[in-house]
Amino acid sequence: MASKTSSKKAKGRRLQDWIVQKLYETFPSLRDGDIKPAIMGESGEDVKLSPTARDSFPFSVEAKNTERLDLWGSFKQAEANSGEHTPILFFKRNRSDVMVALKAEDFLNIIKENK
Repeated sequence: MASKTSSKKAKGRRLQDWIVQKLYETFPSLRDGDIKPAIMGESGEDVKLSPTARDSFPFSVEAKNTERLDLWGSFKQAEANSGEHTPILFFKRNRSDVMVALKAEDFLNIIKENK
C-alpha cells in the first residue's frame, strides 16, 4: 500500500496535470513543452510556463488538492512564488469542481481588460 505522503503527492500531481491539460485546451497555439507541471517537492510555481505560454497566461500557479484548505496560507504561498507575475490559486477537494482564487483587484483588472 502506498504511503500517505506518496498518495498526497499523487493527488497534487493530478491537479497539476489537469491544469496543464486545461491550459493547452484553452490556448491551442501553444506547443508541447510550453506548459509543464512542476516536479513534486520542487520549490516555486506548481506549473512551469515558457515565455510564450506566459504571454497567453500571465499568472503564477499554486495548486492545492486537499480536503482541508488553509486558503490564506495557500494564497500567501502563491504570492511568495509569483515573482513579477499575478498569483493564482487553483484548489479542489474530492468530488468537487476545481476553483480559483485571485486578489479582487487582479480579477477586476482582468474583467476591465476584456471589455
